[in-house]
Amino acid sequence: MSGPGAVSAWLLMTVGENRQHGGNAGYDDQADVYYTWDSTVPNHARIKVGDPIAVWDKERLLGLSVIEEIVRETKEKLLFKCPYCGKAGIKQRVVKSPRFKCYKCSEEFETPHALTATVVEYRSRHDAAWTSLDGLLPGDALRQLCDAPRSQLSMRQLRWDDFREAVTLRGADRAVDRVAHRAPGFFVPQGHHLETVRVRRGQRQFREHLLAAQGEVCAFTGDTPPRVLEAGHLYSYAELGEHHEHGGLLLRRDIHRLFDDGWLAVDPGTLRVDVSDSLEAYPQYATLHDQTLRTCLRDPQVEWLAHHWAEHRAS
Repeated sequence: MSGPGAVSAWLLMTVGENRQHGGNAGYDDQADVYYTWDSTVPNHARIKVGDPIAVWDKERLLGLSVIEEIVRETKEKLLFKCPYCGKAGIKQRVVKSPRFKCYKCSEEFETPHALTATVVEYRSRHDAAWTSLDGLLPGDALRQLCDAPRSQLSMRQLRWDDFREAVTLRGADRAVDRVAHRAPGFFVPQGHHLETVRVRRGQRQFREHLLAAQGEVCAFTGDTPPRVLEAGHLYSYAELGEHHEHGGLLLRRDIHRLFDDGWLAVDPGTLRVDVSDSLEAYPQYATLHDQTLRTCLRDPQVEWLAHHWAEHRAS
């Protein structure tokens, strides 16, 4: 269990339109930007601004961040309950018939009882410090890092110190540090909370701008399907809080993550890729070493790459 003074951290489950809680019709989530729940969900009022979060999809870790803001709104929502016991512990089945089963009374039925209820909907933002860690930890490992490993809740208390150690051992220490410096317990001497919070408004337009300017090309690896191309900032968006016209490159998802963590960098003097020692054991990345980028650079991009180099290769 988390002891007194421990960082309050959460494992948040999202599986898009299929995420349900107790007969709820589901939630609107975008894993790297916001998370939605309501007052029918256990722990709904416990999560707060400044809490570190890990987001998963039942099978694997998706990413890591910290709650920047929480917006509350009272809404009317359609809820579904068991027609036999009146409880909300029902789940829709994909292949079995009848379609629904109640996990409270074990009854099976084709149509649940529907009713409208007034709920408080919560939506948190967490995109400023978001780091994709897709697949870094499997679902079973994440469950064991919770206060209650056998819990079925969509919002579970996470043992932050143990989670931090597990992620750090897999080379994502920089991602954890970005979150840690925005979590409770980090204060300047006068007692004020030290944090930089920026919301990635305009991220979609920024990506579309890069696609139009650079084409369907990962700057490090070449031609890539747009589906797996991300708009990578060459600077800390969380620090500056704005999109610079020539401040990004299109990067494959895995390349984006490795670039953010400094495992891949670009020598500003030669404009050739530098691969960290940590990646030498992986041929698909090791072969990138000393290669030229696959896209033409503008002067501002070179300047941003120089700052990135100074941060990650200064020693």
